[in-house]
Amino acid sequence: MLSKLAALFQVRRRDIPGALTWMSLGPDENSKNALMIQFFTWDSAHPDMSWWKHFESEVPRLAGLGVTQVWLPPPNKGTSNKSQGYDAYDLWDLGEFHQKGTTSTRWGTKDELLSAISVAEQHGIDVLIDAVMNHKVGADRTEFFDVIPVDNSNRTREIGPAKKIEGWTAFDFSSRGGKYSKLRWNQEHFTGIDWDHRTRTRGVYKIVGKGHQGWSRNVDDELGNYDYLLGADVDFRHPDVQKDMYNWSDWVLRTTGGAGFRLDAIKHMDRKFLLQWIKQLRTRDGRSRAFMVAEYWSPILPRVLSWVHAFQGQTAFFDVPLHDNFYHASRRRFDLRRILDNTLLKARPTDAVTFVDNHELILFSNSKSVNPWRVGPSFKLQAYALILLRAGGHPCVFYGDLYPNKECYHASTAQGLRLLIRARKDFAHGPSQDYFEHPSCIGFVRTGDGPRDGCVVLVSKRDEKSEPSVYERQTNTEFVGLFEPDKHVRVDSDGWGTFTCRPGSLEVWIPRIPVAL
Repeated sequence: MLSKLAALFQVRRRDIPGALTWMSLGPDENSKNALMIQFFTWDSAHPDMSWWKHFESEVPRLAGLGVTQVWLPPPNKGTSNKSQGYDAYDLWDLGEFHQKGTTSTRWGTKDELLSAISVAEQHGIDVLIDAVMNHKVGADRTEFFDVIPVDNSNRTREIGPAKKIEGWTAFDFSSRGGKYSKLRWNQEHFTGIDWDHRTRTRGVYKIVGKGHQGWSRNVDDELGNYDYLLGADVDFRHPDVQKDMYNWSDWVLRTTGGAGFRLDAIKHMDRKFLLQWIKQLRTRDGRSRAFMVAEYWSPILPRVLSWVHAFQGQTAFFDVPLHDNFYHASRRRFDLRRILDNTLLKARPTDAVTFVDNHELILFSNSKSVNPWRVGPSFKLQAYALILLRAGGHPCVFYGDLYPNKECYHASTAQGLRLLIRARKDFAHGPSQDYFEHPSCIGFVRTGDGPRDGCVVLVSKRDEKSEPSVYERQTNTEFVGLFEPDKHVRVDSDGWGTFTCRPGSLEVWIPRIPVAL
């Protein structure tokens, strides 16, 4: 299967530049230790204000922590006022038109969004727009058209003859009245749907007939062909669709002041169109270094690398294989010396956006039928230490781990995470030197960078004591524990010191004062 996949995505052998080496990681091109935060959970809500106002009120605090990018939830109109936006109805409605029974989106109004992004820009923080382009949900009318039912576990296998169904595929956007975009979507613009309204039958139906080309071949080969995900699946080969998507991407960044995109569900989208979409966006004034990060959910590194290569360094990717290692390290016996094995961070660190938790893992954890894949609390801070304090990759912190919420908040995790974020800003500078020498306790050193200090980090998994001896270039220096400030370690004149952490925990050792010779 993987050899077939590799052949499918085969590109000319050449050195593809890592996306993180040239994309903008924040407003200040000279900023060090750039940091992203995903500023929402699945069921995010604030008791006293809209989510956009909540974000605006937190901007100064985020800037003080060293955050340079914020990934906000999808700003588009969904199917109701409770919609998170991933059930995309109208990308051109940012909370401006009365559609689906509401003017405001779940997150707030368009004016509130623009105000919040403006404040973020004033504080040196870029905002990323969550682009949900793969599908549309909540059509205004049904249409009759021909389909072929396919096997849900293998979408390349047809399980019946062509037949006519009634599907929700007509999107009129009458309340918007053609403002910003005059395109009214219909069945011609989609490849598939999952509901026959006439017979009240659910399935996966490939739309056929005049003008239709079937599933795109330029998608992931999971389930045979993973073009179809949900709702009415967008056909990116249609010229009307292409024009609308090109125009929307430029419009939404100009309108909001957004600095780039988080690309939702790319394994289901025609990658040839998506690559061209990104490249065309970069030709617009001021967009050449626009930040892009793609969601390709697979723990299998060769699959992820196939898509990394296919996108020619035009977008970074979330490091799902690294998250998979974190998950297994939190659930069972795991050799910490292997924590970076088979990860994007190790294979291509300049393409890796690293993370520990996100909104989808919260959603899945509430479903009895889906493996939650969430990193357990016993290893969560250790995982954050590895992405925040070690060199390489671009870390993304999760709102649910930092702010009080009803879904996943642990006060001790939040307290420790704030210490790690500040340590990243103040001490995690210079090259990394790894000391991955014990299966249950590993360490690494940040050696410092000019006037900025370095640090020593120890990560422990099980209740076994281990005391790595590490080399630290700051000779004759005393280090103090960040989590246990009463603990001290002296580095001798040869640059060696023995550092410890409590079993099953972590410690960050930061320089205190030079020791007199």
